Amino acid sequence: AVVEPERITARVDTIYDLASLTKVLVTGLLCAKLLESGGIELSDKTVKALSLGKQSDVTIRDLLTHTSGLLAWKPFYLFVRERSEVLAEIVKAPINLTNPHVVYSDLNFLVLMFLIERIFGERIDVVAAREIFEPLGLKETSYNPPKGLHQRIAASEKGNEYEKQACVDLGFVKQENAPFATASGSDAIHNPQSAFRNQIIWGEVHDQNAYFMGGVAGHAGLFSTAEETFKIAQQFLPNYTTLLKPETCELFRTNFTPGMNEHRSFAFQLATTDDSTAGSKMSPESFGHNGFTGTSLWVDPIEERIFILLTNRTHNHALPFVNINSVRRKFHDLAIEHLDANS
Repeated sequence: AVVEPERITARVDTIYDLASLTKVLVTGLLCAKLLESGGIELSDKTVKALSLGKQSDVTIRDLLTHTSGLLAWKPFYLFVRERSEVLAEIVKAPINLTNPHVVYSDLNFLVLMFLIERIFGERIDVVAAREIFEPLGLKETSYNPPKGLHQRIAASEKGNEYEKQACVDLGFVKQENAPFATASGSDAIHNPQSAFRNQIIWGEVHDQNAYFMGGVAGHAGLFSTAEETFKIAQQFLPNYTTLLKPETCELFRTNFTPGMNEHRSFAFQLATTDDSTAGSKMSPESFGHNGFTGTSLWVDPIEERIFILLTNRTHNHALPFVNINSVRRKFHDLAIEHLDANS
């Protein structure tokens, strides 16, 4: 769980930064609940719904399936001064609608987050606690985990070296060693609040956009254990969910992007996607998601099985971080072999 500055052994109840699993466990699940209540429709024009005054054909379905045409990523902490300005910065970004295909993007789930917050009138961490964590009786799942849990949390990268290098490679940062990042463009600013961190990231979110947004975002920021991640994941199975109608769970296994470069369902990737991390033995209808810090969640709705792998691959490793997709696939294959042999 921690190697530096001290050594702490990982345990079954270790709390991990779930990274992009936040997209499905919080934002996707809340969108499903809003769909049931009539708060949203998949065909809703998102930009219009957010009253931004910019016409666009982007729908909630496009955002959930990563077919919106939005940029894959942008370091908002280089361009704006506070969380509330991020949405307007997203709107300024170019949108490619000429060739519909899947471009996995944090921006999609940030827009969905702002939509959820507009509908509920509260920040998404407050909404998630009331609508998900409390009804499920979760005690160790949250944004910004309490300081008292520090010793039970897996550590992450030392500083933001990976993200800083990404900013250099993409031209957002002109000087790699600048004390505060210097972004290209006339509207770039120096923002001391978003300076790249240098210390071991431990007990606070690894993703720098989420960190800049106070640790609370729609694409990252959630911390949890394997057991409590499992309890949320049960909500995606019709025979186990207590938060959704069973028929709503069909959305998670439905391919909304047939013929495209990825097969995407409601917030999830499908196992039929080439090079997915599902492995070779999971049902084709299975759906899942990875997290940058080394986490993953896959759900097989046919066998009613949930696979959770929590690692902190960014901790105590030099760049470039190893791609653990082969480990994820092997983990799933071994788990299924074991389950089949003992069922």
